[in-house]
Amino acid sequence: MSEHEINKVYKLHHIVVLGGGFGGLYAAKILSEGKVKVTVIDKRNFHLFQPLLYQVAAGWLSPGDIASPLRVVLNKYKNTYVLKAEVTDILPQEKKVIFRDGDITYDTLIVATGSYHHYFGHDSWAQTAPGLKTVEDALEMRRKILLSFEAAERETDPEKQKEWMTFLIIGAGPTGVELAGTIGELTRTTLKDDFRNINTEDAKIILVEGLDQVLPTYPKKLSEKADKFLKKLGVTIKVNTMVTDINGSNAIISRNGNSETIQSRTILWTAGVKASSLGKALSKNTGAELDKSGRVVVNPDLSVPGHPNIFIVGDLAHLSLEGQEPLPGVATVAMQEGKYVAKLILNRLKGKETKPFKYEEKGNLAVIGTNSAVADLGKFQFAGFFAWLVWAFVHIRYLIEFDSKVIVLFRWSWNYFTRKRGVRLITGEDPFPLVDSKKK
Repeated sequence: MSEHEINKVYKLHHIVVLGGGFGGLYAAKILSEGKVKVTVIDKRNFHLFQPLLYQVAAGWLSPGDIASPLRVVLNKYKNTYVLKAEVTDILPQEKKVIFRDGDITYDTLIVATGSYHHYFGHDSWAQTAPGLKTVEDALEMRRKILLSFEAAERETDPEKQKEWMTFLIIGAGPTGVELAGTIGELTRTTLKDDFRNINTEDAKIILVEGLDQVLPTYPKKLSEKADKFLKKLGVTIKVNTMVTDINGSNAIISRNGNSETIQSRTILWTAGVKASSLGKALSKNTGAELDKSGRVVVNPDLSVPGHPNIFIVGDLAHLSLEGQEPLPGVATVAMQEGKYVAKLILNRLKGKETKPFKYEEKGNLAVIGTNSAVADLGKFQFAGFFAWLVWAFVHIRYLIEFDSKVIVLFRWSWNYFTRKRGVRLITGEDPFPLVDSKKK
């Protein structure tokens, strides 16, 4: 019996899930256990464990260590289909999702398409200051970091050598802090014996944050601990500081009305995100309200107002619980929202009621180099080696495939005892000469 005939005979309810990130994948896995047809659509053919992308950027892990093919993850669910396609529009009246090269109809739709870099009106900065959301971003960032040391090794002009050895990270949230700490470890342990003309410990790492502390969403005492750990790794921290312009290797920062120019050949962006462009399509076609980051303001059950068969989960959803601040765009929120919506849909098909979504706070973790991390677990707040162990355990646990858990655990163990980082390949052609062709 063909797929079409099966669907016709059993009248399977068709649920389309847009996005194979945390929210979409967790929803799909639960839905796959019901008597429904599930189609997962993503422009990539893999699920990416984004919290560890910075380790790919620093050469600690390979992309394959933190990416799992969607077809492999979902292949045991026979009522689940995976399509690799780029979605361009959603037509709620027709219950149709539009691709660049086709379309598909749905009975219920879950939109979990995540977020992208936000340069706050300065999109041209992306060419100089790459963000960190995709595998390609991580590889480009790794390329820039490693090329900087190669260029400094060849450079004979001391001032230009300083430019290559200066790393400017914009944004001191978890990603920025983790990236700064990782580069600090690269310069002080991993690379220190690899070069002859430069001392990698002379590298200058500058972390800029617009608010008054690193890790702005963390308690003050944990922020101070993170500040201390970063400074031990040679990171210079500038809080209450805004970036006003980026032009080539020059970045202009401002604090209390005073401007300063930082010359750096490696500028990395971790300052903000904006919601997927599908938010605008939904707003246009459903009348849904968007917040300033482009997220869709949803009902307490994560449905789009006026459209009970369309749900938003993850970074694209703006949900405020009991008048509090909107839930943050982090993995734990997306996971819980994905699970909730899946259960709600299955309950609805059985005629059962489902209570509004309630987020269970799991806490926040950020690592700042080997043996150093901060943990905010509500009543329990701590930092140091034990926080680092908790961080490692949690991240291993949430990796999707068993193979990935084993590989990452092995790499971390090897790196821990040898202080070596094995994934330091520079690929692709150099976009510009590493040093000036004219002799000084």
